[in-house]
Amino acid sequence: MQSTDDTRRDLRERTRDTRARLDRERDVWVSTAHPERGPHQVPLWFWWDGRALWLCTGGTTATARNLRADPRVRLALPDTFDVVQLRGTADCFPAAEVPEEGAAGFAAKFGWDPRTAEGPYVYLRVAPDSVLAWRGEGELPGRVLMRAGVWLG
Repeated sequence: MQSTDDTRRDLRERTRDTRARLDRERDVWVSTAHPERGPHQVPLWFWWDGRALWLCTGGTTATARNLRADPRVRLALPDTFDVVQLRGTADCFPAAEVPEEGAAGFAAKFGWDPRTAEGPYVYLRVAPDSVLAWRGEGELPGRVLMRAGVWLG
């Protein structure tokens, strides 16, 4: 990887920038795995509540099936220079059982409420266990911003 920007952010700046991106971004790449079929990756909309990402997908999708079998998940914001990667465990909620905060926040951000849509939907809540972020090569050292669910900066 080559960077054209020599500016290096300290831990506090990276953490602030990462939290701001989680507040404003719309899409996240979601990576799950099936024990026999292997990896699966899909982009989904998300809403960040300050502690966890809330996502929604069809109740019968490979993502939903994989997370019911193994709730471990990796997430990545869609930028290859300003990288943000998250790892956590997904809690799955059928649309009829989702906590109001998650459903309302998701609906407010996107103007779409899956609880009123046709077909089975499942909400996913992912509270990150780890967060890594870096811009270019110069920020690879110190890229860990969260460890064991605790922000470091």
